[in-house]
Amino acid sequence: MDKWSEQLPYVAITVCDKEGRIIDMNERSVNTYINDGGRDLIGKNLLDCHPPRARKIIEELMREGKTNAYTIEKEGLKKLIYQSPWYDNGEFAGLVEMSIVIPNDMPHYIRKPKEENR
Repeated sequence: MDKWSEQLPYVAITVCDKEGRIIDMNERSVNTYINDGGRDLIGKNLLDCHPPRARKIIEELMREGKTNAYTIEKEGLKKLIYQSPWYDNGEFAGLVEMSIVIPNDMPHYIRKPKEENR
């Protein structure tokens, strides 16, 4: 994982290849999954780490190159989970999951396109 990603204080990043094998984790991700093996998860298949419902969703994301985003609350922290395909030379190479801690009362803004602001 690149050095910049190691210093994101509230973003866990997990990367898998097109077979579902975990190929990279930043330090926040390692710490998030420490009870499941932490850094030892690298090389393991992430499908084996999920219950059937989640596994089915991940398989669909991988098969169709889709993105999945949702929020959860876990251990008192609200998080945005963003799962997206990544590509190598234009070919599907796997998924990236970012788990981002967000404030419980996060503001939401609707931005107008620039041409409407004139």
